[in-house]
Amino acid sequence: MKFCISGNGAMAHAHLKAIREIEGSAVTVIQSRTQEGADKAAAEFAVPTALTDFERAVNRTDVDAVIITGPTQIHAAQAELAMRAGKHVLIEIPMCDSVADAESIVRTQKETGVTAMAGHVRRFNPSHQYLNRKFRAGEIRLQQMQAHTHFFRRTNMNALGQARSWVDHLLWHHACHTVDLFSYQTGEQVSEAFALQGPYDPDLGIAMDMGVIMKTPSGAICVLSLSFNDEGPIGSPYRYICDKGTWVSFYDDLTDGFGKKVDLAGVAKSMNGFENQDREFIAAIEGRRQPNCSVADALATMKLLGKLEDQLIAQSGRPK
Repeated sequence: MKFCISGNGAMAHAHLKAIREIEGSAVTVIQSRTQEGADKAAAEFAVPTALTDFERAVNRTDVDAVIITGPTQIHAAQAELAMRAGKHVLIEIPMCDSVADAESIVRTQKETGVTAMAGHVRRFNPSHQYLNRKFRAGEIRLQQMQAHTHFFRRTNMNALGQARSWVDHLLWHHACHTVDLFSYQTGEQVSEAFALQGPYDPDLGIAMDMGVIMKTPSGAICVLSLSFNDEGPIGSPYRYICDKGTWVSFYDDLTDGFGKKVDLAGVAKSMNGFENQDREFIAAIEGRRQPNCSVADALATMKLLGKLEDQLIAQSGRPK
């Protein structure tokens, strides 16, 4: 499997590291906004071709699939171009930032028949997989999920400390992880949801603090706190409060409610969620099946985010 990776930021690096661990797969092209950025990533990861033109990159004969990691605002256009070129696509979270674009991506996938996957990596972290198996087996039942997605990001920088050409968003990007994961772990669609946000940053033009609460038909609830104002380590811990025990997940690691580490050996092929996700993408392509978290599967999450955005806009009085 030969990949083009679009982008050269933190998520691009995560996929570059993951794919080099997967036998029979390689990144043959890196495409980025600037030649300097593409060249730098290509040199670091020994990728033979570095380009700036996305259409030229995806139409190469040495590209079977494309992983899109660049600015959220161009995900939909890039995904549709790649799919219509006959390439399979994995779109980093969020797959777009509007319901209309999400629906368009799903339509294009159905028209072209290629494999298209949304990058909800939480489904593939061994910690969350461990609990998902217990939920599916009926061993435990989720009563409440508490999630903190906190960063200190008052300037327009990415997770590598590099200047961004676009502005990130707490709702469409960071809340997206938890909205999807909550539904995935409960096996239910969210039936009730409410969001609140703090003041808008005058320079970035986005809310820097946000809270979301959700409920499923069975009564499980999720409380999500999001902030770009938290001075401390970057992190997204999840506390699972269940009828038979409590667990705390932190990316690929898991402890019980008292901090005792849970042995996750054998839960997944890798202890790296990105590698597990990329393996699923490849397996779905090779098996000619829908991947776990196809773009169609992710559409419900996008629609819920759209409803939450409408709530926040109504509260703020700002135009959409």
